[in-house]
Amino acid sequence: MSSKPRPRRAALPSRKSVVREFDLRPEAERPGGAPATAAGAAAAAAAAPAPSQRYRVLRTTQVDVYDPPVTAAAAAAPAPAAPPSDSFGGTARKAAKISIARAKVETFDDLRLLIKSLPSIRTMATTHDPKIGTGATSGRAKEERRNVRVRAWIYAASREDDNDFHLIVGRSPESARMFMTMEVSGLPPASSPHREKLEQARDGYKSFFQHADAGLPGLSYDFYKPPVPVEIAGSLFFDVSHAAPGSRPGPKDLRPDMPTVWEVHPVTSIKFEP
Repeated sequence: MSSKPRPRRAALPSRKSVVREFDLRPEAERPGGAPATAAGAAAAAAAAPAPSQRYRVLRTTQVDVYDPPVTAAAAAAPAPAAPPSDSFGGTARKAAKISIARAKVETFDDLRLLIKSLPSIRTMATTHDPKIGTGATSGRAKEERRNVRVRAWIYAASREDDNDFHLIVGRSPESARMFMTMEVSGLPPASSPHREKLEQARDGYKSFFQHADAGLPGLSYDFYKPPVPVEIAGSLFFDVSHAAPGSRPGPKDLRPDMPTVWEVHPVTSIKFEP
């Protein structure tokens, strides 16, 4: 996949895929909106936006190419009264997805520079020694033992069936388009040494987006107008499951500008409107 950024243009969904529009008011006080933990309260305070900020959420039927389609009726339906579990519910490379790399944090001012620093997809997928497995016990390859922090914007998000929040993060709206996946992971067991930090990141994410009129994202993608500025950090992860030639993650209208199957996964901190 080419890492050359596409020309600047609006990163919005096609109108035919939009099934619902509503407001996101992060500073609003909503019933039942308090974080579930003390760590969540601290994360919410750190993520508090300026009172004047507003976003428009465009809920769509768009999904990742490898996921089942979602009907317009299902995408537009109200969020369930009882939220899905916060625990990680998947098996593919579980050991890597719910652990944090032991490494210093590398800071990038531009997502393009982060993507440029990543090893090639071909090397990781076909000639890596040892071969990267997809089983639950597959830990981090040496190239994944990196922690990064970058200033970027959230353009879209969905919630996967393994309980990860799948964020499509991109460059400034004034820059040529380029996106990358970053995942707020489902949580490891309470006994995990990584649990507290991942829970703080997840609570901070939920406390910001729960103030949308229709709640947190579902299995199809929500787009944000304007995109939400963030400073986001986490461990690098190579999604070998989707590294086939031509395979790209993300919703249909942003997928052409996703040059890599590398991810930040799990997200370990997220600061909104830095």
